[in-house]
Amino acid sequence: MPDDWQRALAVVAHPDDLEYGCSAAVASWVQDGRDIAYVLATRGEAGIDTLAPARAGSLREAEQRASAAEVGVGTVEFLDHHDGVIEYGLSLRRDIAAAVRRHRPDLLITLNHHATWGPGAWNTPDHVAVGRAVLDAAADAGNRWIFPDLAEQGLQPWNGVRWVAVANSPFPTHALAADRGFEQAVQSLLRHRAYIEALTDEDPETYVRRFLTDSTRAQSARFDGQPAVVFELFNR
Repeated sequence: MPDDWQRALAVVAHPDDLEYGCSAAVASWVQDGRDIAYVLATRGEAGIDTLAPARAGSLREAEQRASAAEVGVGTVEFLDHHDGVIEYGLSLRRDIAAAVRRHRPDLLITLNHHATWGPGAWNTPDHVAVGRAVLDAAADAGNRWIFPDLAEQGLQPWNGVRWVAVANSPFPTHALAADRGFEQAVQSLLRHRAYIEALTDEDPETYVRRFLTDSTRAQSARFDGQPAVVFELFNR
């Protein structure tokens, strides 16, 4: 992965997307003194079958803030699109472009926008919509004639995004060793306890360690045999 950058913005659909996707990398970058902020398109309000959306949304927001703090991220924002039915389009692109102009990152991070995670593993529409919109918003943010109302609100164009890194893409091109941030990543995902306990009957820590161990080893053969967080990197 490139390392000549200072500020990153991670934009994903739901609370827990980054913790399942790339928090070990985020932890390593924060340890190196880099500035990283999170933007979530939704509050994950449709993610727990046993909880009504109003209750689930506030609970999952709190879990996300605690989770981000475990890896040293203090800025967490929510765009309040609707969980499960995010629509790719101008509204989503505009909201993400506004976030890019606000935070002015060198690096944008998102989650897999492809139709699948790999053979036989279908992706969700929310991930696809947000990932595609992030890729488009990287350019939208720098064009003063796209969403001109943003400049009227004081959000001046930002053409400084140099890369978009797509975590957990089935077509990874780059990787970062997972070892340095692994324990923080475990604690970060564990902060989503209510979600995890609704998802599985397995002991939460056992589940989290197994998942993150397996996911960081999945592509290790391609990257010097090391457990790694993998990305598909797009240059701007």
